[in-house]
Amino acid sequence: MNFLKQKGMDLIFKRLGLQKKFFSILILTGGLLIFNSLNFSQTLPKTHPQDVGISPDRLSCLHSLIQDAIQNRDFPGAVVLVARKGKIVFHRAYGESQWLPEHHSMEKSMIFDLASLTKPVATATSIMMLVEKGKIRLWDKVKDFIPSFIPYQSEKEKKKKEARIWHLLTHTSGLPSYTDVGKIKEKYGSSCSLESLMKHIAHLPKTDPPGESFRYSCLGYITLHSILKKVTGINLAQFSEKHIFKPLGMNRTFFNPPSHLHAQCVPTELIEGKPLKGTVHDPLARLQGGVSGNAGLFSTAKDLAVFSQMILNKGGYKGTRILSPLTVKRMTSIYPQAFFSGRGLGWDLESPYATAGGDIFGSRSFGHTGYTGTSLWIDPETETMVIFLTNRVHPHDKGSVVSLRSKVANVVASSIMKKGNRKSF
Repeated sequence: MNFLKQKGMDLIFKRLGLQKKFFSILILTGGLLIFNSLNFSQTLPKTHPQDVGISPDRLSCLHSLIQDAIQNRDFPGAVVLVARKGKIVFHRAYGESQWLPEHHSMEKSMIFDLASLTKPVATATSIMMLVEKGKIRLWDKVKDFIPSFIPYQSEKEKKKKEARIWHLLTHTSGLPSYTDVGKIKEKYGSSCSLESLMKHIAHLPKTDPPGESFRYSCLGYITLHSILKKVTGINLAQFSEKHIFKPLGMNRTFFNPPSHLHAQCVPTELIEGKPLKGTVHDPLARLQGGVSGNAGLFSTAKDLAVFSQMILNKGGYKGTRILSPLTVKRMTSIYPQAFFSGRGLGWDLESPYATAGGDIFGSRSFGHTGYTGTSLWIDPETETMVIFLTNRVHPHDKGSVVSLRSKVANVVASSIMKKGNRKSF
């Protein structure tokens, strides 16, 4: 009987034109591909709050806080994720993903327009990877990469002052905060390349001498994108996907979400009667086709948790090294030459925008916010992350989350009762 089965298999191989050895390799390769696809998406494990020293009763105060804000119509809905010591202890969806043109419930797995969270997660991380590889220096002058970038020069001083890369990262370059999108459209049309936009930005008068004043600037991060593209030959979307998101298994993090995922994207503002859904909200990013250094990244709470854990792990996650420990330390500390700014390299520690960290987390904590209503805060001292995602710009850009971000961080910080391993503070 076994002999007949073997002869039957041999006949099948012969008719298919396959050698048994090749067939075995084909099966093995297919198995590996299936295995890799199943393991491609990374996520933090879950645990009970008390297992990592967090009081579930105190943490539950988040429910009423967020539900009251939704009732007040500050935003349609939210997704909140809290993790400590590498484990998720809280992950909830609240309210609705949209109010107009019809109502839809919010889901934990939904994809948010991160807005300015793009700056630390994609742009600054990518730039620092170039620094690590010796491709650029933080002290390199911007004009070395963008020759048309005009320096600061006052009427009293004849000496020109040149901005450097670290000035762009810390928002101390002297560039204005934003620019007139209408004028750019008049000059370059409704679709504008990064190169054309940089011509406009490079010639803008600088508001202050570089390194002397803090002015939060989206234009500085667009300039960083231009530098990255000139050095690598690819844009930020391509670079960050290849070197950050794919290696970390963040398969729901990208610029310009694919069309088949638009239904899972949380809508933002209504433009011409339709909500932006899978299309970036920021006007300058939208003008550039969705890929920009200041905004354009989309992601989920779980993917951001993986990225945050990589930062808490000093640059590595599950055997994948993104940044070196010293690089993470430099990025998440106030930059010495711009101490007055309260900023690290891409991250916010103590600037006027740092209220998202609340009042209780220590001075080593850091994070960032996004215009659409997103925020991420990380505390290395307690190994805690707070990811708070809303779409407060839906439907008419009138919602507010500034004070709520602080309150959410305070609830999480006050719920931490033990250092871990059952040791009290």
